[in-house]
Amino acid sequence: MKVVVGASSFSDSSDKAIGLLLEKGIEVIRNPYKRKMTEEEIIGHLSGADGLLAGLEPLNEKVFRHAPQLKAIARIGIGMDNVDQEAARKYGIKVSNTPDGPTQAVAEMTLTNLLALIHQVPLSNDDVHNGVWKKRIGHSVKGIKILVIGYGHIGRKTAELLEFLGAEVSVYDKYNEAVSTCELKEGLQVADVVTLHVSGNEEVIGRREMQLMKEGAILLNSARGTVVNEDALYENLQSGKIAGFWGDALWQEPYHGKICECKNAILTPHICTYTTTCRESMETEAVKNLLRDLEGAYGF
Repeated sequence: MKVVVGASSFSDSSDKAIGLLLEKGIEVIRNPYKRKMTEEEIIGHLSGADGLLAGLEPLNEKVFRHAPQLKAIARIGIGMDNVDQEAARKYGIKVSNTPDGPTQAVAEMTLTNLLALIHQVPLSNDDVHNGVWKKRIGHSVKGIKILVIGYGHIGRKTAELLEFLGAEVSVYDKYNEAVSTCELKEGLQVADVVTLHVSGNEEVIGRREMQLMKEGAILLNSARGTVVNEDALYENLQSGKIAGFWGDALWQEPYHGKICECKNAILTPHICTYTTTCRESMETEAVKNLLRDLEGAYGF
């Protein structure tokens, strides 16, 4: 049996997950490019594969058509927008993901960047490196109003950490009215900080939403880049209407876009889940999911 890996950093920090495959005598072929693969590259990589440990490579009907032996895909992570699940069902391919693994790491990363922005760490760091000794006034988390948009595993954990530090947290979840404590418009108008933890690629914060936000508000995005309108964000960061922004999964990767010009933006290269604990947890969960689905297909 052959399993190929799409995720570029699989087993870089721990051998636990790959060990589960090797002890069953399964051949494992890692990502030879050490980056996100193109459609043609993943088609070639999947040749003869029974299972795939997926990263962010495109997995669509064309890919599945060229991988007739493929029986299971285990996505290492939460997001499934790169996987055409309807096409996977058509070709009899089982698909899974790891919704629990990233929770703590992404929530911590969100809090890290919020603290950096409200205490003006990036700008103060630039000042000192440029020979400027300027004492900038920041804010405490305690007492600030924070709107959490999207209240799944990560949104809940982020809210928990923020409330522990004394923030006033409100919640808006388009798909779960029971957990929402406000409407989106209302929440945007009063929040000092808006933090995004939604699934999918649909735009959530566009020009209209930015107009509703408070002058000097901060926007945090642990979700896909496309949930924020890039052009509108650039304009609002340049004008100071939005005082600070952090994003991790950006509009294009690698990202070289206009937000790089904004000194009040922190941009990270899709590393929210890049802690040793998180990677081992997600990789191990994904391998177990894959083995379960392959066992169901082959009965090994």
